[in-house]
Parts: sequence; structure tokens; C-alpha cells
Amino acid sequence: MKLIQTDAAPAAIGPYSQGFVVGNLLWTSGQIPLCPKSGDIVGKTAAEQAEQCIKNLKAVLEAGGSSLAKVIKTTCFLADMADFAAFNEVYAKHFTGKPARSCFAVKALPKNALCEIEAVAEL
Repeated sequence: MKLIQTDAAPAAIGPYSQGFVVGNLLWTSGQIPLCPKSGDIVGKTAAEQAEQCIKNLKAVLEAGGSSLAKVIKTTCFLADMADFAAFNEVYAKHFTGKPARSCFAVKALPKNALCEIEAVAEL
């Protein structure tokens, strides 16, 4: 097992890591739309926040030796399913390989984010 840690993505806001490599897979923690430097939420809309989630996720993937193109599964969390279409529009621009995905509406996300994305990727 190899711990993944990068300053290009936000530090964990709890007792967890940004990701781990196990075998030839990289497992990421969920990424919310935090600015890596300030720790503040980036964006007011679900689409703007999804862009930042994906930037953060990309940074963790690259730090672990992978990329968005090698993602095989994502789990996505939305604070409101009314944002599903806007979220999907951003998601589709970045995940062109159409990895397997689950998407859930949840009661709340950390720091009142509107979305969160975690991934499993091949190295």
C-alpha cells in the first residue's frame, strides 16, 4: 500500500488520506470543491463546484501515477438532485471514457458543498 499526498489538492479535513495505491489501482477519497491553498469552497453553483472537485480529483490521481482517463469507477454525491443535469454536463466534459458511476443525493456534504466525487483508477 502506498499513501498518496499532494499539495495540489486540498488537505484532508478529517482523519483520512487523499488516496492510496493498492496493487495497480488508485483509490481516492471524495473531493469536494475546496481551494487547495485557502481551504475555501470554490464556486456558487453545482457546475462551478463540480469543476473544482474534478481539478482536485485530477491532482490526486496524477500524484498517484494515474489520470482522469484511467478512472474506472466514480461515486458522486449531490446535495440536491435538482443539480443532476448541471453536474452531468461538467462531468461529461472531463470523464470522456464514461467510467462506471454511482450518483446519490445526500442530506449534506462537508462544508455545505453542493457535490463531491471519489474515484478508483488504474495506474
